[in-house]
Amino acid sequence: MSFPDHDITTKFDFPAEELKVIQFWREIDAFRTSIKLREGCPEFSFYDGPPFATGRPHYGHLLAGTVKDIVTRHASSSGFHVERRFGWDTHGLPVEHEIDKKLNIKSKDDVMAMGIDKYNAECRAIVMRYSEDWRATVERIGRWIDFDNDYKTLNLSYMESVWWVFSQMHQKDLVYRGLRVMPYSTGCTTPLSNFEAGLAYKDVKDPAVTVGFPLVDDPKTMLLAWTTTPWTLPSNLGLCVHPDFEYIKIHDPARDLNFILYKDLLNAVYSAKELKQPPFKIVGSYKGSDMKGWRYIPLFDYFTEQYEDRAYKVLNDTYVTKDSGTGIVHQAPAFGEDDHRIGLANGVFQRDEMPPCPLNEVGIFTKEVPDFAGMYFKDADKEIIKAIKAKGRLIAQNVFLHSYPFCWRSDTPLIYRAIPAWFVKVQDFRAELITANQATRWVPQSVGDNRFGNWLESAKDWNISRNRYWGTPLPLWVSDDLEERVCVGSVEELERLSGVTGITDLHRESIDQITIPSQTGKGVLKRVDEVFDCWFESGSMPFAQDHYPFENEERFKKAWPADFVSEGIDQTRGWFYTMLVVSTLLYGKAPWKNLIVTGLVLAHDGKKMSKSLRNYPDPNQIIDQYGADATRIFLVNSPIVRAENLRFREEGVKEVVARVLLPWVNSFRFFLGQTALLERDTGIKFMYNEHASVSSNIMDRWVLARCQSLIKLVREEMAAYRLYTVIPRLLLLIDELTNWYIRFNRARLKGEGGAEDTVAALNTLFETLFTLCKTMSSFTPFITESLYQTLRKFLPQSEKDNRSVHFLDFPTVREEYFNPDIERQVKRMQTIIELTRTLREKHQPSLKVPLKELVIFHPDESFFGDIKPLQSYLASELNVREVVFTTDEQRTCVKYTATADWPTLGKKLRKDIGKVKAGLPKLTSEEVKAYAEKGEVTVDGILLSKGDLVVNRVVELPEDGSFASNTDSDVVVLLDIRTYPDLEAEGLAREFINRVQRLRKEAGLQATDDVDVFYQFEDGTGIEILAAIIKHAETITKAVRCAPADVQKRPPNAVVLIERRQEVGETGFHLSLTRR
Repeated sequence: MSFPDHDITTKFDFPAEELKVIQFWREIDAFRTSIKLREGCPEFSFYDGPPFATGRPHYGHLLAGTVKDIVTRHASSSGFHVERRFGWDTHGLPVEHEIDKKLNIKSKDDVMAMGIDKYNAECRAIVMRYSEDWRATVERIGRWIDFDNDYKTLNLSYMESVWWVFSQMHQKDLVYRGLRVMPYSTGCTTPLSNFEAGLAYKDVKDPAVTVGFPLVDDPKTMLLAWTTTPWTLPSNLGLCVHPDFEYIKIHDPARDLNFILYKDLLNAVYSAKELKQPPFKIVGSYKGSDMKGWRYIPLFDYFTEQYEDRAYKVLNDTYVTKDSGTGIVHQAPAFGEDDHRIGLANGVFQRDEMPPCPLNEVGIFTKEVPDFAGMYFKDADKEIIKAIKAKGRLIAQNVFLHSYPFCWRSDTPLIYRAIPAWFVKVQDFRAELITANQATRWVPQSVGDNRFGNWLESAKDWNISRNRYWGTPLPLWVSDDLEERVCVGSVEELERLSGVTGITDLHRESIDQITIPSQTGKGVLKRVDEVFDCWFESGSMPFAQDHYPFENEERFKKAWPADFVSEGIDQTRGWFYTMLVVSTLLYGKAPWKNLIVTGLVLAHDGKKMSKSLRNYPDPNQIIDQYGADATRIFLVNSPIVRAENLRFREEGVKEVVARVLLPWVNSFRFFLGQTALLERDTGIKFMYNEHASVSSNIMDRWVLARCQSLIKLVREEMAAYRLYTVIPRLLLLIDELTNWYIRFNRARLKGEGGAEDTVAALNTLFETLFTLCKTMSSFTPFITESLYQTLRKFLPQSEKDNRSVHFLDFPTVREEYFNPDIERQVKRMQTIIELTRTLREKHQPSLKVPLKELVIFHPDESFFGDIKPLQSYLASELNVREVVFTTDEQRTCVKYTATADWPTLGKKLRKDIGKVKAGLPKLTSEEVKAYAEKGEVTVDGILLSKGDLVVNRVVELPEDGSFASNTDSDVVVLLDIRTYPDLEAEGLAREFINRVQRLRKEAGLQATDDVDVFYQFEDGTGIEILAAIIKHAETITKAVRCAPADVQKRPPNAVVLIERRQEVGETGFHLSLTRR
């Protein structure tokens, strides 16, 4: 297919043009072709973090996909073979939670009644629900990735590799079963890992109660404990105090009771107002260690018979704090990690004994606590508080606002509860994890060193089992007493050990019934009920995506560790962490070399994007309205690729179109117009000459040098994975191209310097546009392809496949283009122009009116050596008749003043800084100038040396209004701002030309379209403009390529293309263009 020809007469519709590009890519099979073209090249490996297809893609996915696409496209253009496979997370809570909602499943009994096979069939039916939406969105955003050769965590090959990973850990004695207090989701009826528990915190208000526990030996004296979880009080087995804290005993005469609590936490019982005149008396004090073993009367008697001899005592531990509460902590070992540890250490229960846990799997109180049976644990708080109050044990009550963990899938409050589970040892390998991570590059590095590094320092053993159904089953077959245990690492091994053949699926419904004969006379071994945490599956992705080690061993070895991975900052405790743990425990190193971590995309108001709040625009609508390139640039040119959050603004995407893409396209269209004009006027058909001799024109050499700077910067920054530095440099080059190079060389490009000079200028412009396309193709794949398809017509024939810009090599730096002298020259010219433009805008409304004189002052003659070769550009751009260079300070009224960086100078001078502050304004211009030359000056007896002061040049002009000045403290410009009649007439001629050019643009005319121009003034008006048209007829004719005439001379049969009323100043007139 040939790409549709570019029509420069129509409006450039970015989204529509992108759809043409997509169709073109499909027809030439561009993605696969690009990979095939790189076969045999060095490998660049990339791991794609698998999303769930149970939800549609959002801005976070667009961001992640854009970052991944930019890096992998750039690697491909840089000469690497880059396989890019899409992956799908298909197991676990996200899927099951959808089915539980759909079928109103509340508990394990519901699943068992339905049957695991039917439940899993429901899960399987939805895992790829939105896969086509994903495919469409990923293609539309311009991301090249292989969907046809994807991996899914539900595939037999993937699950078998997960089994192998686990078996390797088991062989290394890294797997154990333990009764541990862990985060538990009552909504999903399963324990979670510690990192999952940290994914969704919310600020909530909980009841805070201070409860009295009377001493057995003195029922009038109560130990006071404070808690925000009243629902745990029925399971209380102890009270804990800090052995080193000082506790006091007070007598409260109003209640006729004694209370014991930490000495500085009386606010748990009394208000601030009450504490001003304490309604109690201190009657004793105790050290925490002295209180150990004190017995108290249980709050409830549900478990007293079982634990009376072992529990209901005061225990000691240093985890108790004095920041809040009473300094005495109520102990419910089934619901607190420290509670469990302390109870076990003090013999309250045995290692394998389950302490009181009267909640079922969905958080409902059981019959063990008949007063609250059938209540959800959070709902029971009120009833438990009532019961405590009725017993006379409620001492104080209020509401406590704090941050509390919620289940990341079901959005229900998490609890910590003791539960038997399977663990992988991580805690013993913290040092190895930290070392492995330190050998990798993070962008930004601070996240890897701090946020992620700190997480690794406190990494805990990983609970990898889930009491669920839709997932990869743990490959553990055990005896009834758990003493005999077999870990299976492959399908072949399971068939061999069990005698069952033809296994084609590893989900629970397919293997739960399979048994393995005992080798120790214990009958048969049965598989444990649990399935893997889905994070264990995704963490095994580097191995499982290739079915390693059963297949693709060579491919795996080439690709591992990956050159690059990228996801959002939330994955520091998710995929990044699990991948690191799995790879480090297996092979002792991290699974990636370079990692980009991105921030979160928020709504415009800084809140989380919410479908219910409708606080963000649909991403598909944004792309359909502004295009994928604009969306990509907006996302990447933001703090989000430095792991900071981004407030999404539709206006920001719109600004990208206006500030970046449109000027780029307009530059390209200008080039096309001038090549057409060249061919029409001279018969020369322009073709790009890569080997043309270096131009003698300074602006040509300058813009090509700026192109090399962009190439060099993109190479360096992409090698360091700093995507955020590239777009600003692109913006700068587009500005330099449109507002400096094209603007300053418009006459040359239009042919006014002769055909040879025009071809040289067009060659420069083409190379700049071509360089932009090749350099930015990874960032903006659509516009670069669209423009390239027209630009390639100006390229010589190539033996290589150059059908797409994405088949081309990333450009190499042409060192011969670099010239620091030219870059300095142009920079100095730009400074003078910007200083003078400011004066013109301030003092002269129209830039079209020429001014008589511009005086440029600088004390160094070499400065003028840089500027004089560019004098014609200065005069033309600033519209001045004469440019004067001078080193004469007196003529230009230049004076010198000095300022200082006072905080820095103050550290040096200390007490003398006051003298310098007072004396500095008294220095004369000559003294400051001498300081600038010699580096020394004395101010009020204090000697200042080079670097202490900043010297500024200022201009003190006479107040006659003839000149205006400006300076950047280096060069000084003086502009004659007076108007002169002859120059005003030239200004009117320029205004007239401007109106003709505007009308040509409105009519959609191109550079090659010749027309006749006719004007019509109302009687008695426009005398000055008519005089200017006559006086500057040659200039006007050259500019508009015809001699404008009065409308009365317009032939009756002339085809009028456009006619509009115009205004110059206060004069109105009509202009019309007719076909020639």
